[in-house]
This record gives sequence, structure tokens and C-alpha cells, in this order.
Amino acid sequence: MKANGVSLQMTLADTEAALALAELLGNGPISVSLRPYGGFEKVGSLPQALPTSDRQVATAPGDVMLYQGNQISIFYDTNTWEYTPLGHIEGATAQSLLDALGEGDVAMELSL
Repeated sequence: MKANGVSLQMTLADTEAALALAELLGNGPISVSLRPYGGFEKVGSLPQALPTSDRQVATAPGDVMLYQGNQISIFYDTNTWEYTPLGHIEGATAQSLLDALGEGDVAMELSL
């Protein structure tokens, strides 16, 4: 994935949703407009819904989750809610993610 010219490497979770995301990205990159939410994540709509297997999750910086089947959430702080894991950004810290994602809305390109 890439935001503001910064490349971020994500390891996929072992979920049906992560597999479906990889299949979707196999057709080429997709752009997602992310907006800040709650002071702990950036969230944006995916072009199509993915399979869900929501469970109660305590997130950490770098976690990438599926919310409500069609929204991708990238966490730069902690939260507890029901999500479907998509993956984790390698080597991510709260500060490195805030630096990469910036303040406010950001366009992110997802690719394999």
C-alpha cells in the first residue's frame, strides 16, 4: 500500500476476507479515500464488500481491519471492537503511521 508517496508493507491475515482482498488486488491496484475516525484510525470504503468473520479485537498500531464488510480501517492507535482482520503493516508504530498517513483525509493505493 502507498500513501503520500510512502510505501507500507502489509502482511495478510489468515482470513477469508484477506484472501478476497488479495484476489481483488490481483486485478490491479485500487484507490481508497481514507478519512480519520475517532482519533485512532483512518477508514475508507472498498469498491466491493468482502466476506466477514467479525470477532472482538483489541487493535494495535499497524492493524488493518475490515469493518462492516466494505470498509478498510488502518489503525495508528488502539481500539476494541468487532472487526475482521485483513493484516498488519510491518514495522508500524503510531508515529510512523501518522507521518505516512498525515492529518485529515488521504488517498491510499492498495496493490500486491
